[in-house]
Amino acid sequence: MSRPNNMIVIATRNAGKVREFAQLFAPLELKVRSLDDYAELPPIVEDGATFADNARIKAQVIARHLHVPVLADDSGLCVDRLGGAPGVYSARYAGEGASDADNNAKLLRELAQAGGGSESPAAAGEPRLLSPAAFVCALALVDPVANAVIEAEASCEGFIIDEPRGAGGFGYDPLFYVPALARTMAELAPAEKNAISHRAKALRLFLDKLEQSV
Repeated sequence: MSRPNNMIVIATRNAGKVREFAQLFAPLELKVRSLDDYAELPPIVEDGATFADNARIKAQVIARHLHVPVLADDSGLCVDRLGGAPGVYSARYAGEGASDADNNAKLLRELAQAGGGSESPAAAGEPRLLSPAAFVCALALVDPVANAVIEAEASCEGFIIDEPRGAGGFGYDPLFYVPALARTMAELAPAEKNAISHRAKALRLFLDKLEQSV
């Protein structure tokens, strides 16, 4: 598989993901293009059972259409007390077209109905922890010319808390608390998040595999 020159196509329209990938690829001097940079793309049906399945599906559809290597990410939140939900349905947990606020609100409702969690903060100013959880990211690069696929997957462990904190990030970041840093993902600076996030970890694994394939 050939290594990207100065541009890489990411199979997403999620502005938050595009921004994070741009930050992560910046040290490699790779410019990121998203699906919003192309017209008349084929529809993508994300009907896989796992994050890895959906990442591969997205990359294959777009790579075959554009005839260039395409990197796809499928990621989401898995909450222990909800049996792993929302999982692969994270982006549409509250329905198709749901906003981040809609999805966060539904997550808190589901946890309230499930009951349990800590009854009170451990100390003044600390959040109430509702459930252990993990952010998971699966990456798949499909090269239609070389007929090759490179995949990687990683996770970031934390807890869901009882109310949003922070104005950064996107998705479930305001509810995802990282005990080691005593902050939510939404309270971290971009560089801090990119040091520990599921997406950053998966990308590091992916780049190692890409280097070995060249």
